[in-house]
Amino acid sequence: MKPLNDTTKGVVYGLGAYTLWGSFPLYFALFKGIPSWEVLIHRVIWSCLFLAVVISILKRWPPVVAALRQPRRLGYVLGCAVFIALNWGIYIYAVETRHVLQASLGYFLTPLVNVAMGLLILGERISRLQAAAVGLAAVAILYQLLLLGELPWITLVLAFSFGTYGLMRKKVELDGLSGLFVETLLLLPLGLLTLARLSSQGLSHFSDSTYSALLLASSGAVTAIPLLAFAGAARRLKLSTVGFLMYINPTIQFLIALYIFHEPLSTAKLVSFVMIWVALAIYSWSAWVGRSNREASA
Repeated sequence: MKPLNDTTKGVVYGLGAYTLWGSFPLYFALFKGIPSWEVLIHRVIWSCLFLAVVISILKRWPPVVAALRQPRRLGYVLGCAVFIALNWGIYIYAVETRHVLQASLGYFLTPLVNVAMGLLILGERISRLQAAAVGLAAVAILYQLLLLGELPWITLVLAFSFGTYGLMRKKVELDGLSGLFVETLLLLPLGLLTLARLSSQGLSHFSDSTYSALLLASSGAVTAIPLLAFAGAARRLKLSTVGFLMYINPTIQFLIALYIFHEPLSTAKLVSFVMIWVALAIYSWSAWVGRSNREASA
């Protein structure tokens, strides 16, 4: 067999990363009876430990040490840590309470939130098509609010927390692996203190059974492995290809919610999904046309 070229390897890594992320509802559904916030605590602790091992194997300590030696520059990293923890916690809660459709919509919405943030916060210029896509996404959320009488808060918190995380991440001079390690490292003391308190009160589920302990400990590897695969894809593929593959994640979540968890999909929710999908199609077309024009004029 011929060895795979870099592009093919990148696609394989990308498919692996987004398929694993998309399958997360199946994994977090295993934590029955364990509160989402306790799962989050263990995810932070075990992710930090697992990433420390990976960084040691890959000999990637220099950028981490350099970052830790400049505590005044860790403000953005701490901000990233807070928002990624919020995102993780709400996502685990969404799976626990069977609101995976809302979670899926949140990740479909994230690219459009990024565009809106770029416009409002960074002062970036966007095309009319991109503005139309963001507007249509806003209409989709208002449509749910008016017809269902409730704000899809899980969708919005997931989209805006991850969008804000991405925005702050631009200010951090660390690669994805090192950055996530430092983020979890900053959260580690709080996680350990909370776990110690739970254990002292006999409320920790870690000691319930070997199964619970192994399941909670596995959250570190489950968090890090897709990240490593994504890093492999990002190094080998164009940004446009990575962006296209990104939609695999919420699509798998949508299908899991519908066909495995049997979450109800009302007409109002379906219409809002269709609006978001159309908005994404408009946004993707605009990005593709813009990139083609830049390449033609180069």
